Amino acid sequence: MRILVANVNTTQSMTDSIAAQARSIAAPGTEIVGITPRFGADSCEGNFESYLAAIAVMDAVTSYQEPFDAVVQAGYGEHGREGLQELLDVPVVDITEAAASTAMFLGHKYSVVTTLDRTVPLIEDRLKLAGLDARCASVRASGMAVLELEEEPERAVEAIISQAMQAVTQDKAEVIVLGCGGMAGLDEQIRQRAGVPVVDGVASAVAIAESLVRMRLSTSKVRTYAAPRPKTVIGWPLNSAGVAAPLEATASTDA
Repeated sequence: MRILVANVNTTQSMTDSIAAQARSIAAPGTEIVGITPRFGADSCEGNFESYLAAIAVMDAVTSYQEPFDAVVQAGYGEHGREGLQELLDVPVVDITEAAASTAMFLGHKYSVVTTLDRTVPLIEDRLKLAGLDARCASVRASGMAVLELEEEPERAVEAIISQAMQAVTQDKAEVIVLGCGGMAGLDEQIRQRAGVPVVDGVASAVAIAESLVRMRLSTSKVRTYAAPRPKTVIGWPLNSAGVAAPLEATASTDA
């Protein structure tokens, strides 16, 4: 089985960290391929960057030349998952929905701890759109920018722990969700300090993607996520083809 794990920004070191976290949870026989978009911002912290990332991730995934069995979109609260589901015939799992749905198996309510405060409304909107907001106690900002998670990891962990503990004591959260792909791999440190389950979105998404492949399930194509209708699209960067045509992802032979 081969799973593409697509970073939503252009920072290669973050792609490497996300892929490493994905490999740490993947089952034996699952190959994880980390993908970095060829254009876009070096971090996503607002609507403009998020919409740009949506196009960049669709371009990166559809440009991949080898067979694959599933895609993980590794951006918390970012746009684009729906477009990938239209374009592909394999499962597409977004870490936002994967983490939140996983958290609901572990406690009555969960809280998300993310990066900057400006990303909080985006995450709240994505959770509401996915129908996962009813059991969300809060979305809290650590105050750390995405790139600072790598530049100042110790300060980042302390900031996340501080908000996680406030979510537990003040918001009555019973589970903490890490609200950024760049937080991949920090779950164990935060779990030990916060004293509650901590869900990493990348790990959750990989586990769900593997399960869907094994159950031979993928996105319904009868209505909402039907393949795009063939038409002329001028100036579209997707796959450098100039048109958005329906794509067929060929499953890898060892699924």
